[in-house]
Amino acid sequence: MPMDWVFLTFVAATNLLGTQYLLMYQNATAGLIFWVIGIASWLLITYLVFTALIIKEDKPDLAHGINGAWLLATVATQSVAILSTLVASYSTPSVRLELNFVAFSMWLWGGMQYIWMMAIIFYRYNFFRMDASDLTPPYWINMGAMAISTLAGSTLIEHPIEAPYLFSLLPFIKGFTIFYWATATWWLPMLLILVIWRHWYKRFPVQYDPLFWGAAFPLGMYTVSTQQLNAAMQFSFLDGLAKFMFAVSLITWGLTFFGTCKRCWLWCKFKCLA
Repeated sequence: MPMDWVFLTFVAATNLLGTQYLLMYQNATAGLIFWVIGIASWLLITYLVFTALIIKEDKPDLAHGINGAWLLATVATQSVAILSTLVASYSTPSVRLELNFVAFSMWLWGGMQYIWMMAIIFYRYNFFRMDASDLTPPYWINMGAMAISTLAGSTLIEHPIEAPYLFSLLPFIKGFTIFYWATATWWLPMLLILVIWRHWYKRFPVQYDPLFWGAAFPLGMYTVSTQQLNAAMQFSFLDGLAKFMFAVSLITWGLTFFGTCKRCWLWCKFKCLA
C-alpha cells in the first residue's frame, strides 16, 4: 500500500474512536475532541497527499500507480461525515444545523471522490494486464469505501431532526444510500471471483501479509452498513445477510489476527536467537 494513503487511516481511526465513545458511552466531550482531531487531520493529510501527487515530477504509469488504497480518501471523508452527524446530536441547538451541514457535505464529497477514483481503477482493471501479484488485498477497499458511504447515509437518515432541512432531502439521501449499498454489494462477488482466480487458477501462494487487514476492515464495514441500512430504512429482509456477513467478517478477522500473532512470534523468536 503506498505510504501516501496510509496516513488517511489515521483520520478514519480517529473518527471511529470518537464514534464509539458517543455510541457506547454517550461521552460527548470525548466525541467532540476526536471530531476536532479527525477533521483537522483530514484537512491536513488530504490536501498534503493530493498536492504531493499533483506536483510530483516522476509519476508512475497508470498500471502501477493506482489501486484500491486510493479509496482510503473516501473512507476518511465518510468517517468525518459519520462522526459529524453524531456530534451534532449531542451538541447545543445553536450549532446542530452547521454540524449536520458539514456531515451532509462530507457525505456528498466522499461519494464524488469514489466516482472519480473508481472510474480510473475500473479502467485500469479492464484495459491493463492484471497479474496475480497485482491483485493485493487493498482492492477490497473498492467495496469498503461504498460500505462506509452507506453507513454515513444511514446515519444521516436516522438523525434528520437535528437539521430540519434534511427532511426535504430524505428521498435523495435514501436513494443515494441504497445506491452506495448496491454498489458495495456488486463488488462482493466480483472480488471473490478474483480471489479464486488469483489463488486457485494462477496458483498464487496463500500466505500472511499485513495488507490482509485491508480486506478484513471492508468486510466488517459492509456488515455494519447493511445492518444500519436495514434499521434506517425500516427493512427486515436484510437481517439474514447482515448475520451471514458478520460470520464471514469474524472468520476473516480471526484468521488475519492469527497470522499477525504468528508473524510477531516468529519475529520475536528470530530476535532472541540472533
